[in-house]
Amino acid sequence: MASALARGWGDPIGCTDALPGKAQALAGELGGRAFTSNAELAREADVLFLCHKPDQLEAVAAQVEGNERDTTIVSILAGVTLDALRRAYPAAQAVVRVMPNVAVEIGRGVVCLAAESDASDAVRELLARVATVIDVPERLIDVSTAIHGAGPAYVALVVEAQVDAAVRLGMSPQTAVELVTATTEGSAALLAARGFDTLALRRSVTSPGGVTARGLAALEDGGLRAAFQAAADAAVHGGRR
Repeated sequence: MASALARGWGDPIGCTDALPGKAQALAGELGGRAFTSNAELAREADVLFLCHKPDQLEAVAAQVEGNERDTTIVSILAGVTLDALRRAYPAAQAVVRVMPNVAVEIGRGVVCLAAESDASDAVRELLARVATVIDVPERLIDVSTAIHGAGPAYVALVVEAQVDAAVRLGMSPQTAVELVTATTEGSAALLAARGFDTLALRRSVTSPGGVTARGLAALEDGGLRAAFQAAADAAVHGGRR
């Protein structure tokens, strides 16, 4: 996700990685500098993104300690609360929690944001370059992640299922994937243009007893809604209600 954000911005960046070669490769691709230590990077950064594993929070904070006084700490660490971030980085100017999805790489991502103060404005402006930024209460960050974080994989699966169906009915895979992808993209844009009224959009293409009506009935009978609810429950609760 760190690489996706950096590629979306397209600016020279400062970075570190446990595998130095990865940081050097990213800095070489985008310009900027691969730092030799987290402390050195923190001294130079106005905004420091934490993109390591959640269980490394305390270890990384210890490496940075004393170098983050004028820095805004932005975390994409799953399950790490704002309170935990503030405890780990007591001297930071501000701490912000965000959850992006992978489409930030092409400037079409979604980022959910929770922050302890209005100091997140600069972070919001930075993220708005690559994503739609949606403020959510911190208690809903996990729910948001289950929807927009996993969403690209779900969309890919839905596209794949439609392509498979078209291929079974005689269409070439290349034609099918182009058809389904373009339809998905156009439908999402139309939905946004119509004020996100899903019912109105469905009704506008569904004639009584027609092809779309029969297809929608088959999807409902197949448990589409229940499947998506189960997916959200699994992502948020580990499959337990």
